[in-house]
Amino acid sequence: MNLLFALLSGLIFGIGLIAGGMTNPLKIQNFLDLFGTWDPSLGFVMSGAIAVGVFAFAAAKRRERSWTGEHIELPTNRTIDTRLILGGVLFGAGWGLGGFCPGPALVAMSSGVSSALYFIIAMLAGMVIHDRWLQR
Repeated sequence: MNLLFALLSGLIFGIGLIAGGMTNPLKIQNFLDLFGTWDPSLGFVMSGAIAVGVFAFAAAKRRERSWTGEHIELPTNRTIDTRLILGGVLFGAGWGLGGFCPGPALVAMSSGVSSALYFIIAMLAGMVIHDRWLQR
């Protein structure tokens, strides 16, 4: 049953990313280009996702188990530190330069967008570098 929920969730998420234009790097870059070819439509997609998330997290806070019976563990750390800020800056730079974030890159790659493959390779390399750096 858990596998079915995972499959359906991933399918709905992927379709939503495609429908919202999140798998199109030019749409992302135009959203970030405030003084050029700015496209505010992505802001509506993100606002909709935030609205759904607010209600979903509020409901999850009142539950101990998910619909599949798994224990729910929500983040409790509210500390804003250098690692968080630096991570946000790196994520934003990658998003702006590549036009992808991890989820949409996977969806775009699976539909044959070659630039998404390059992004994912760079992302995985960054993850390996990060893990090795933390081990020191």
